[in-house]
Amino acid sequence: MAQLAALYALSFALTPYAVPGNWLPEPKGNESKRLYEKWTLGYSVFWIGCFAIIVGCKVYETMDQMGYIFVCGGLALPLVLQPLLMPLGDKEAKSPLAERYSFKANVWILIFSHIGNYWYTHYFYTVLRAKYTMPSWRLNDVPIAMTFATHFYFTTYHTLSNMMLRKITSSFRQTFARRMFVAAAILAFSYFTAFMETLTISAYPDYSFEDRHMAYTVGSAFYGIYFIVSFPVFFRLDESGSKYTLFQTCMEALGSGMLVLIMLDLVRLVLGIEFRMAGDLWKCTHCK
Repeated sequence: MAQLAALYALSFALTPYAVPGNWLPEPKGNESKRLYEKWTLGYSVFWIGCFAIIVGCKVYETMDQMGYIFVCGGLALPLVLQPLLMPLGDKEAKSPLAERYSFKANVWILIFSHIGNYWYTHYFYTVLRAKYTMPSWRLNDVPIAMTFATHFYFTTYHTLSNMMLRKITSSFRQTFARRMFVAAAILAFSYFTAFMETLTISAYPDYSFEDRHMAYTVGSAFYGIYFIVSFPVFFRLDESGSKYTLFQTCMEALGSGMLVLIMLDLVRLVLGIEFRMAGDLWKCTHCK
């Protein structure tokens, strides 16, 4: 509520443009990014529907480690294959793979989500006493299926954050008040995203916390650190007239991952919690 109140107060200091802003990129100036965001919005409805059925009908109770790989990997695959097999629009179809926005966006999310699973998950194990108990093949004690799931989760989150940031920056003139409003919007949406994910998977018993209330409050703020960094950085990708190279895309994803890691560890130090990262290169836990 405090975040919403701050946004409301800051909105009075904004200076609007004469014409209303837009949620999606302009079709003439950035067709590839516009088509990609429309495609991911449509696909988001599909994967969310699939997960709703799996959790609501308790289909997961019948799934073994291969079932998790099939479901999560299968839902991530269309996003990964789309730049290769289904270029969006004539302009993208004529461009080399490394120059396609959809390919660069997938690479960015793949890098950031892999760092998150490989490293950040252990901070949830340590700080929030989280644990996975589903049958799973694990890399560094993190279920590999969750790495696949993170890809389509984060694709949806970052598409929505792009739309929010674009609407703000295209609706109001560049002023100090707008910069403050953008910062407040990123903070609010980061916390909201983290909280809603935690809430919506609460019915799934194989991802649990020692203290569920702490997970909703402190845990959401902790998880929100991911997005405080990633939302504004991902938004920059091919947003202006100049296009990113694949190298720039990778470097910004890697840099974002490092900054989040530093911030998570700083929170751990402030809380005075000892960090221990233990895991195997390859292990199957609770396997059927």
